[in-house]
Amino acid sequence: MDFDTENRIVPSSLPSDGTDFSRRRVLSVLAASAAAAGLSPLSEPAIAQAARSAAQAAGPAAGPAKAPPVPAFKRNARWSVTEPPNSWEDITTYNNFYEFGLDKSDPYENAQGFRSRPWSVEIAGEAEVTGRFTLEDILKPHALEERVYRFRCVEAWSRIVPWLGFPLGDLLRRFKPTSRAKFVELTTLLDPRQMPGQRSGVLDWPYVEGLRIDEAMHPLTLLAVGLHGRWLPNQSGAPLRLVVPWKYGFKSVKSIVRIRFTERQPRTSWNISAPEEYGFFANVNPAVDHPRWSQAKERRIGASFLAPRIDTLPFNGYAAEVASLYRGMDLRRFY
Repeated sequence: MDFDTENRIVPSSLPSDGTDFSRRRVLSVLAASAAAAGLSPLSEPAIAQAARSAAQAAGPAAGPAKAPPVPAFKRNARWSVTEPPNSWEDITTYNNFYEFGLDKSDPYENAQGFRSRPWSVEIAGEAEVTGRFTLEDILKPHALEERVYRFRCVEAWSRIVPWLGFPLGDLLRRFKPTSRAKFVELTTLLDPRQMPGQRSGVLDWPYVEGLRIDEAMHPLTLLAVGLHGRWLPNQSGAPLRLVVPWKYGFKSVKSIVRIRFTERQPRTSWNISAPEEYGFFANVNPAVDHPRWSQAKERRIGASFLAPRIDTLPFNGYAAEVASLYRGMDLRRFY
Protein backbone atom coordinates (compact mmCIF):
# COMPACT_ATOMS: atom_id res chain seq x y z
CA MET A 1 0.00 0.00 0.00
CA ASP A 2 1.14 3.53 -0.72
CA PHE A 3 1.00 6.08 2.05
CA ASP A 4 -0.03 9.64 1.30
CA THR A 5 -0.36 11.23 3.52
CA GLU A 6 -20.75 1.78 40.18
CA ASN A 7 -19.61 2.87 42.20
CA ARG A 8 -19.06 3.87 45.58
CA ILE A 9 -16.56 6.02 47.43
CA VAL A 10 -14.50 4.27 50.06
CA PRO A 11 -14.94 6.24 53.27
CA SER A 12 -12.14 5.73 55.74
CA SER A 13 -14.55 3.83 57.98
CA LEU A 14 -15.16 1.14 55.35
CA PRO A 15 -12.83 -1.80 54.74
CA SER A 16 -10.85 -2.00 51.51
CA ASP A 17 -12.27 -5.42 50.62
CA GLY A 18 -12.34 -5.18 46.85
CA THR A 19 -15.71 -3.46 46.67
CA ASP A 20 -16.45 -1.75 43.37
CA PHE A 21 -15.44 1.85 44.00
CA SER A 22 -15.55 4.55 41.37
CA ARG A 23 -13.18 7.31 40.41
CA ARG A 24 -16.15 9.33 39.23
CA ARG A 25 -17.75 9.44 42.68
CA VAL A 26 -14.59 10.82 44.24
CA LEU A 27 -14.26 13.41 41.50
CA SER A 28 -17.93 14.37 41.84
CA VAL A 29 -17.59 14.87 45.59
CA LEU A 30 -14.47 16.99 45.11
CA ALA A 31 -16.22 19.10 42.49
CA ALA A 32 -19.30 19.60 44.66
CA SER A 33 -17.21 20.56 47.66
CA ALA A 34 -15.23 23.05 45.60
CA ALA A 35 -18.38 24.58 44.20
CA ALA A 36 -19.82 25.06 47.68
CA ALA A 37 -16.64 26.83 48.66
CA GLY A 38 -16.65 29.03 45.60
CA LEU A 39 -13.57 27.31 44.17
CA SER A 40 -12.95 25.51 40.88
CA PRO A 41 -10.04 23.08 41.23
CA LEU A 42 -11.39 21.00 38.37
CA SER A 43 -11.78 23.91 35.93
CA GLU A 44 -11.77 22.98 32.28
CA PRO A 45 -8.48 23.17 30.44
CA ALA A 46 -8.17 25.90 27.89
CA ILE A 47 -7.86 23.37 25.09
CA ALA A 48 -11.38 22.05 25.67
CA GLN A 49 -12.83 25.55 25.85
CA ALA A 50 -11.12 26.50 22.60
CA ALA A 51 -12.36 23.35 20.92
CA ARG A 52 -15.94 24.04 21.97
CA SER A 53 -15.77 27.59 20.69
CA ALA A 54 -14.46 26.40 17.35
CA ALA A 55 -17.09 23.67 17.16
CA GLN A 56 -19.90 26.11 17.87
CA ALA A 57 -18.61 28.48 15.21
CA ALA A 58 -18.45 25.64 12.69
CA GLY A 59 -22.15 24.86 13.03
CA PRO A 60 -23.83 21.46 12.57
CA ALA A 61 -21.90 18.71 10.85
CA ALA A 62 -23.10 16.32 8.17
CA GLY A 63 -24.56 12.98 9.15
CA PRO A 64 -22.33 9.93 9.56
CA ALA A 65 -21.33 7.68 6.69
CA LYS A 66 -22.79 4.19 6.73
CA ALA A 67 -20.42 1.45 7.84
CA PRO A 68 -19.75 -1.36 5.36
CA PRO A 69 -20.53 -4.96 6.29
CA VAL A 70 -18.10 -6.59 8.71
CA PRO A 71 -15.61 -8.67 6.68
CA ALA A 72 -15.19 -12.38 7.26
CA PHE A 73 -13.05 -13.30 10.23
CA LYS A 74 -11.90 -16.30 12.25
CA ARG A 75 -11.35 -16.75 15.97
CA ASN A 76 -7.72 -16.85 17.02
CA ALA A 77 -7.77 -19.76 19.45
CA ARG A 78 -4.17 -19.21 20.52
CA TRP A 79 -4.96 -15.82 22.02
CA SER A 80 -8.48 -16.60 23.28
CA VAL A 81 -9.50 -17.72 26.76
CA THR A 82 -12.00 -20.56 27.15
CA GLU A 83 -14.24 -18.72 29.63
CA PRO A 84 -17.69 -17.90 28.18
CA PRO A 85 -17.96 -14.31 26.93
CA ASN A 86 -20.28 -11.77 28.46
CA SER A 87 -23.36 -10.89 26.45
CA TRP A 88 -23.57 -7.97 24.05
CA GLU A 89 -25.85 -6.25 26.59
CA ASP A 90 -23.41 -6.78 29.46
CA ILE A 91 -20.57 -5.30 27.44
CA THR A 92 -22.33 -2.39 25.75
CA THR A 93 -24.55 -1.01 28.52
CA TYR A 94 -22.01 -0.89 31.38
CA ASN A 95 -18.95 1.17 30.52
CA ASN A 96 -16.47 3.78 31.59
CA PHE A 97 -16.21 6.28 28.75
CA TYR A 98 -16.08 9.62 30.52
CA GLU A 99 -16.31 11.54 27.28
CA PHE A 100 -20.01 10.62 27.37
CA GLY A 101 -20.62 10.97 31.11
CA LEU A 102 -19.64 9.62 34.49
CA ASP A 103 -22.27 6.96 35.11
CA LYS A 104 -21.84 3.46 33.73
CA SER A 105 -25.02 3.85 31.65
CA ASP A 106 -24.08 7.28 30.26
CA PRO A 107 -22.01 6.04 27.30
CA TYR A 108 -24.90 3.88 26.07
CA GLU A 109 -27.41 6.67 26.57
CA ASN A 110 -25.33 9.58 25.25
CA ALA A 111 -23.28 8.08 22.42
CA GLN A 112 -26.01 6.88 20.07
CA GLY A 113 -25.70 9.92 17.78
CA PHE A 114 -21.91 9.94 17.76
CA ARG A 115 -20.43 10.05 14.24
CA SER A 116 -17.69 7.44 13.96
CA ARG A 117 -17.55 7.56 10.13
CA PRO A 118 -15.91 9.10 8.22
CA TRP A 119 -12.82 8.84 10.41
CA SER A 120 -9.11 9.47 10.12
CA VAL A 121 -6.03 8.90 12.25
CA GLU A 122 -2.92 11.05 12.41
CA ILE A 123 0.41 9.22 12.59
CA ALA A 124 3.14 11.43 14.05
CA GLY A 125 6.48 11.50 15.79
CA GLU A 126 9.52 9.26 15.48
CA ALA A 127 8.61 7.31 12.36
CA GLU A 128 9.60 7.38 8.71
CA VAL A 129 5.99 7.41 7.51
CA THR A 130 3.72 10.02 9.04
CA GLY A 131 0.58 11.86 8.01
CA ARG A 132 -3.18 11.50 8.19
CA PHE A 133 -4.83 8.29 7.07
CA THR A 134 -8.47 7.40 6.63
CA LEU A 135 -10.05 4.56 8.56
CA GLU A 136 -10.10 2.61 5.31
CA ASP A 137 -6.34 3.18 4.91
CA ILE A 138 -5.80 1.89 8.42
CA LEU A 139 -7.91 -1.25 8.06
CA LYS A 140 -7.44 -2.34 4.46
CA PRO A 141 -4.21 -4.40 4.69
CA HIS A 142 -5.23 -6.25 7.87
CA ALA A 143 -7.28 -9.43 8.23
CA LEU A 144 -9.62 -9.19 11.19
CA GLU A 145 -9.73 -11.90 13.83
CA GLU A 146 -11.75 -12.56 16.95
CA ARG A 147 -9.95 -12.85 20.26
CA VAL A 148 -11.72 -13.59 23.53
CA TYR A 149 -9.91 -11.66 26.26
CA ARG A 150 -10.31 -11.11 29.96
CA PHE A 151 -10.98 -7.44 30.74
CA ARG A 152 -10.20 -6.12 34.23
CA CYS A 153 -11.19 -2.62 35.35
CA VAL A 154 -9.17 -0.78 37.98
CA GLU A 155 -12.48 -0.47 39.89
CA ALA A 156 -12.35 -4.23 40.66
CA TRP A 157 -14.90 -5.51 38.17
CA SER A 158 -14.21 -7.70 35.17
CA ARG A 159 -15.76 -9.41 32.17
CA ILE A 160 -14.92 -11.58 29.17
CA VAL A 161 -15.05 -9.85 25.77
CA PRO A 162 -14.91 -11.33 22.25
CA TRP A 163 -13.05 -8.52 20.49
CA LEU A 164 -12.67 -8.16 16.73
CA GLY A 165 -9.47 -6.58 15.50
CA PHE A 166 -5.81 -7.12 14.63
CA PRO A 167 -2.46 -6.72 16.43
CA LEU A 168 -1.51 -3.10 17.00
CA GLY A 169 2.09 -4.00 16.20
CA ASP A 170 1.12 -4.99 12.65
CA LEU A 171 -0.18 -1.46 12.11
CA LEU A 172 2.74 0.29 13.79
CA ARG A 173 5.33 -1.52 11.69
CA ARG A 174 3.76 -0.07 8.54
CA PHE A 175 4.88 3.39 9.64
CA LYS A 176 8.50 2.33 10.23
CA PRO A 177 9.23 3.70 13.72
CA THR A 178 12.81 4.87 14.11
CA SER A 179 15.29 3.83 16.78
CA ARG A 180 14.20 6.90 18.77
CA ALA A 181 10.66 5.54 19.16
CA LYS A 182 10.64 4.22 22.73
CA PHE A 183 6.93 4.80 23.45
CA VAL A 184 3.61 5.05 21.63
CA GLU A 185 1.10 7.73 22.60
CA LEU A 186 -2.57 7.32 21.62
CA THR A 187 -5.18 10.08 21.79
CA THR A 188 -8.99 10.08 21.80
CA LEU A 189 -11.08 12.47 19.71
CA LEU A 190 -11.70 15.90 21.25
CA ASP A 191 -15.22 17.00 20.26
CA PRO A 192 -17.36 18.42 23.08
CA ARG A 193 -20.31 18.83 20.73
CA GLN A 194 -20.57 15.08 20.36
CA MET A 195 -19.00 14.08 23.66
CA PRO A 196 -20.84 15.89 26.46
CA GLY A 197 -18.48 14.62 29.14
CA GLN A 198 -15.72 16.74 27.63
CA ARG A 199 -17.67 19.84 28.67
CA SER A 200 -16.66 19.06 32.25
CA GLY A 201 -13.27 19.38 33.88
CA VAL A 202 -13.18 15.84 35.22
CA LEU A 203 -10.04 15.13 33.17
CA ASP A 204 -7.60 17.17 31.13
CA TRP A 205 -9.06 16.52 27.67
CA PRO A 206 -8.37 15.01 25.23
CA TYR A 207 -7.87 11.58 26.76
CA VAL A 208 -4.31 10.34 26.24
CA GLU A 209 -2.75 6.96 26.97
CA GLY A 210 0.54 5.35 26.15
CA LEU A 211 2.61 2.20 26.05
CA ARG A 212 6.25 1.33 25.85
CA ILE A 213 7.10 0.33 22.30
CA ASP A 214 7.66 -3.32 23.30
CA GLU A 215 4.25 -3.42 24.97
CA ALA A 216 2.64 -1.88 21.91
CA MET A 217 4.32 -4.42 19.64
CA HIS A 218 3.40 -7.43 21.77
CA PRO A 219 1.12 -9.81 19.85
CA LEU A 220 -1.54 -9.65 22.59
CA THR A 221 -1.97 -5.88 22.16
CA LEU A 222 -5.00 -5.44 19.94
CA LEU A 223 -6.39 -2.61 17.87
CA ALA A 224 -10.08 -3.45 18.18
CA VAL A 225 -12.75 -2.46 15.67
CA GLY A 226 -15.58 -4.68 16.85
CA LEU A 227 -16.99 -7.13 19.36
CA HIS A 228 -19.36 -10.09 19.18
CA GLY A 229 -18.84 -10.16 15.43
CA ARG A 230 -20.14 -6.61 14.89
CA TRP A 231 -18.46 -3.24 14.47
CA LEU A 232 -17.73 -1.48 17.74
CA PRO A 233 -20.75 0.44 19.00
CA ASN A 234 -20.14 4.07 19.83
CA GLN A 235 -20.25 3.53 23.60
CA SER A 236 -17.47 0.94 23.34
CA GLY A 237 -14.98 3.19 21.55
CA ALA A 238 -15.94 3.20 17.86
CA PRO A 239 -14.38 3.02 15.43
CA LEU A 240 -10.91 2.20 16.84
CA ARG A 241 -9.84 1.38 20.38
CA LEU A 242 -6.88 -0.15 22.12
CA VAL A 243 -7.14 -3.41 24.08
CA VAL A 244 -4.24 -4.46 26.33
CA PRO A 245 -5.61 -7.44 28.27
CA TRP A 246 -2.94 -7.63 30.98
CA LYS A 247 -3.47 -4.00 32.01
CA TYR A 248 -6.33 -2.23 33.77
CA GLY A 249 -9.03 -1.05 31.42
CA PHE A 250 -8.25 2.67 31.62
CA LYS A 251 -5.19 2.00 29.45
CA SER A 252 -7.47 0.91 26.59
CA VAL A 253 -7.98 4.31 24.98
CA LYS A 254 -11.08 4.63 22.77
CA SER A 255 -12.07 6.48 19.56
CA ILE A 256 -8.42 6.95 18.58
CA VAL A 257 -7.54 9.87 16.31
CA ARG A 258 -3.79 10.14 16.86
CA ILE A 259 -0.89 7.71 17.24
CA ARG A 260 2.46 9.31 18.01
CA PHE A 261 5.85 7.63 18.39
CA THR A 262 7.88 9.32 21.13
CA GLU A 263 11.31 9.09 22.68
CA ARG A 264 10.05 10.04 26.13
CA GLN A 265 7.29 8.48 28.21
CA PRO A 266 4.07 10.33 27.36
CA ARG A 267 1.98 12.02 30.01
CA THR A 268 -1.30 10.13 30.31
CA SER A 269 -4.71 11.34 31.47
CA TRP A 270 -5.36 9.39 34.66
CA ASN A 271 -1.72 9.53 35.68
CA ILE A 272 -1.88 13.33 35.38
CA SER A 273 -5.14 13.46 37.34
CA ALA A 274 -4.12 11.15 40.21
CA PRO A 275 -0.56 9.83 39.84
CA GLU A 276 -0.58 8.13 43.24
CA GLU A 277 -3.55 6.01 42.14
CA TYR A 278 -3.10 5.41 38.40
CA GLY A 279 0.41 4.57 37.30
CA PHE A 280 1.70 4.63 33.76
CA PHE A 281 2.10 0.86 33.52
CA ALA A 282 -1.23 -0.14 35.13
CA ASN A 283 -0.47 -3.84 35.01
CA VAL A 284 -3.12 -5.93 36.77
CA ASN A 285 -1.53 -6.93 40.07
CA PRO A 286 -3.52 -8.44 42.95
CA ALA A 287 -0.56 -7.83 45.28
CA VAL A 288 -0.62 -4.04 44.78
CA ASP A 289 -3.80 -2.43 46.08
CA HIS A 290 -5.31 0.77 44.84
CA PRO A 291 -4.91 3.35 47.64
CA ARG A 292 -8.66 3.17 48.29
CA TRP A 293 -9.50 -0.51 47.73
CA SER A 294 -8.06 -3.99 47.39
CA GLN A 295 -7.18 -5.43 44.00
CA ALA A 296 -7.02 -9.03 45.23
CA LYS A 297 -10.52 -9.96 44.03
CA GLU A 298 -12.95 -8.80 41.37
CA ARG A 299 -16.65 -8.84 40.61
CA ARG A 300 -17.56 -10.49 37.32
CA ILE A 301 -20.14 -8.48 35.40
CA GLY A 302 -23.21 -10.56 34.57
CA ALA A 303 -22.82 -12.86 37.57
CA SER A 304 -25.48 -13.14 40.24
CA PHE A 305 -25.49 -10.37 42.83
CA LEU A 306 -24.85 -13.06 45.44
CA ALA A 307 -21.99 -14.67 43.53
CA PRO A 308 -18.67 -14.58 45.38
CA ARG A 309 -15.90 -12.41 44.05
CA ILE A 310 -13.21 -14.20 42.12
CA ASP A 311 -9.46 -14.03 42.61
CA THR A 312 -7.61 -11.56 40.44
CA LEU A 313 -4.71 -13.12 38.56
CA PRO A 314 -1.30 -11.47 38.08
CA PHE A 315 -1.25 -9.69 34.73
CA ASN A 316 -4.93 -10.65 34.49
CA GLY A 317 -3.98 -14.25 33.73
CA TYR A 318 -1.49 -13.39 30.97
CA ALA A 319 1.71 -13.64 33.03
CA ALA A 320 3.16 -16.46 30.91
CA GLU A 321 2.99 -14.21 27.87
CA VAL A 322 3.99 -10.81 29.25
CA ALA A 323 5.81 -11.08 32.60
CA SER A 324 9.17 -11.11 30.79
CA LEU A 325 8.51 -7.54 29.61
CA TYR A 326 8.97 -6.38 33.21
CA ARG A 327 11.85 -8.59 34.33
CA GLY A 328 13.90 -6.79 36.96
CA MET A 329 11.32 -4.04 37.53
CA ASP A 330 9.88 -3.25 40.94
CA LEU A 331 6.18 -3.67 40.20
CA ARG A 332 5.20 -1.81 43.37
CA ARG A 333 7.09 1.24 42.20
CA PHE A 334 6.21 0.84 38.52
CA TYR A 335 2.53 0.18 39.11
